[in-house]
Amino acid sequence: MGFEPYAYRGLETGERNVVSHVVRQNDIIFVFQSALNPGNTLFGDHITKHGDAVKDVAFTVEDCKALVEATKKRSEVAVVKDVWTESDENGSVNFAIVKTYGDTTHTLVERSGYKGLFLPGYKPPLFVPAIYRTLSVPAIHHIDHVVGNQPDLKMIPAAEWYENNLLFHRFWSIDDDLMHTEYSALRSTVVTNFQETIKMPLNEPAPGKRKSQIQEYCEYNDGPGVQHIAMHTNDIIAAIEALRSRGMEFLTIPDTYYVKLKEKLSKSKTKVKEDMDVLQKHKILVDFDDNGYLLQIFTKPMQDRPTFFLEVIQRRNHHGFGAGNFKTLFEAIEIDQAARGNLVAE
Repeated sequence: MGFEPYAYRGLETGERNVVSHVVRQNDIIFVFQSALNPGNTLFGDHITKHGDAVKDVAFTVEDCKALVEATKKRSEVAVVKDVWTESDENGSVNFAIVKTYGDTTHTLVERSGYKGLFLPGYKPPLFVPAIYRTLSVPAIHHIDHVVGNQPDLKMIPAAEWYENNLLFHRFWSIDDDLMHTEYSALRSTVVTNFQETIKMPLNEPAPGKRKSQIQEYCEYNDGPGVQHIAMHTNDIIAAIEALRSRGMEFLTIPDTYYVKLKEKLSKSKTKVKEDMDVLQKHKILVDFDDNGYLLQIFTKPMQDRPTFFLEVIQRRNHHGFGAGNFKTLFEAIEIDQAARGNLVAE
């Protein structure tokens, strides 16, 4: 995906319990962690239950202690690990961990003044293969949003957790009257922080003829969890061309979608600047309103379980989350669901 090794912590750096491989592309940082010792229940239990999954979504904060104290007043059980400090020759960083839906956590990171590569205890990667320098770079820039799937009737409590504990507010929502296919449906709401720089959409299944892919996710994930991470780019066509050349697989969108899309756009004052034939070639979806539009595409699951996947998104004066594409996306996923034998009656 164009990420490169960025930092490392493990036996060679003095860490005896958990190895961490950090990769980076512009402002997106992923940390892949494994237990170093047999019997490490922190990782072993999570992997057994959820498979390869997102365990933690970290937030940069200005005052870790104040935020944790405020969270304690609202929900003592939300704090998994109270504030602690790690230091090295480059300065100090304050951390705390709070628990949100399912087994998902948020690490709060207060790094003001820290001058190191990444975090205390991390060193440059041990090895950077030369091939990373020769492949096309997708130019993905930052995380746009992180989506969490919830079991039925658990979406609102999850949203309220963010409102009560992290002082988020509702930003956007859609219900199953608008979002359904012949077989399945969902409800969705988005919470965001005060500055509206962090977007956390939350989904739950709604009753339908067949098993919703939200329900499928919750069953294979054994509960709620992060469904996908959306990564922002300024040029989605170039990004997807690069990703496809590197071997990424994306959902297949039927050509009939683009016939209907062109018809709808012909009646709108919004004009898409990109070549529609190129968008169709790469199966990139378009959602629009009177003010602008967004372009988005979704990978197939990133692991054997039909759970976590990734999204690439480009925005042109559009702040929604592809509501106009939800039905098409669901229908595309239902094709893969049927192939897995999971598009069955409830």
